[in-house]
Amino acid sequence: MFVLLGAISMKCERDHASIGAMQLERILHQQGFGNRKACRALARQQRVMVAAQICDDPFAELVTEGLVFSVDGVDWSYHEKATLVLHKPAGYECSRRPLHHPSVYSLLPLPLLERGVQSVGRLDEDTTGLLLFTDDGALNHRLTSPKHKVCKTYHVQLKHPADAELVAALLHGVNLHDAPEPVAAADCSLLTERCLRLVVTEGKYHQVKRMVAAVGNRVEALHREAMGAYRLPDDLAPGQWRWLEEDEVKELWA
Repeated sequence: MFVLLGAISMKCERDHASIGAMQLERILHQQGFGNRKACRALARQQRVMVAAQICDDPFAELVTEGLVFSVDGVDWSYHEKATLVLHKPAGYECSRRPLHHPSVYSLLPLPLLERGVQSVGRLDEDTTGLLLFTDDGALNHRLTSPKHKVCKTYHVQLKHPADAELVAALLHGVNLHDAPEPVAAADCSLLTERCLRLVVTEGKYHQVKRMVAAVGNRVEALHREAMGAYRLPDDLAPGQWRWLEEDEVKELWA
């Protein structure tokens, strides 16, 4: 009988694990709410709620799939990997140690910083638009590695009027001092005489600005609207962020 009960117990534990059960303390730690000791204290101080009920047992087993919990009244949904989009405003540096302007990381809540999210590439201080963050190193590499040639789409406001000749020059390729071969736009079109839609597949320092300068013009404003097939959500205001849904993350991998 003991052997049978032991086998049943082991099967139940395996079934429980298969649906993604985890102790509350570990969940809080994984989601960026501090070390294990601090996370135990959060629970015991009755600052954590699950399903609208206080959960003061740090060792309570919870199913992570679809889990929504709150800490100090703020709702959080469980994400094994954190991937999010920020509408970057002008005047922010993409650095944890900014030199002259506030950091884009200051626009994110502390738990995301604690779990180590990194920006996927960088945007200049005066560039606005789509900026992704993730703590998934493989995804970050997939999106930023030059060999994958992930498209980045920009709206480029020009100082001087442009024409078809300028567009043709960008598509043909321009010489940049740190590139052994001409660097060409993957796509380029005139939206107005002073506005371009420009697509590049590399991420060189100040690349768009330098490419435009190389054809005799100047960038007055730069806005990234898409990375790959993923576009900046229309309803995301400058300075706001949100989680990416599972299908959106799969879209990035594609």
